[in-house]
Amino acid sequence: MEEKSRGRSQHTSASLLIQENADPKVRTDLLNYFARLVPPTSDKSMSYLTHTDEGPDDMPAHIKAAMMPVTLSIPVSDGRMALGTWQGIYLFEHRTAPHRRSIVAHFCAS
Repeated sequence: MEEKSRGRSQHTSASLLIQENADPKVRTDLLNYFARLVPPTSDKSMSYLTHTDEGPDDMPAHIKAAMMPVTLSIPVSDGRMALGTWQGIYLFEHRTAPHRRSIVAHFCAS
């Protein structure tokens, strides 16, 4: 029987990723890379953005979420998600301040 799980972020400013989960520096490096790639609107290079209703990280968070997955499909084997040895699932928050986030999970077997 083939099984799979799906997860989906219910937010337009957060993403779901499968990434290395062994070294916490991976998380730090990802955060730093995307902060440089899409800085807040307070950065002069982003002054053309106009959607800043919730602060300078508002529109950059939407851009980051548009660049990364918000849905994951993961095979399940023997009742466990079949991730690689070093892999983990990240809810990648793109806003500066912490937010309460929800993920919808769906498990199915065929």
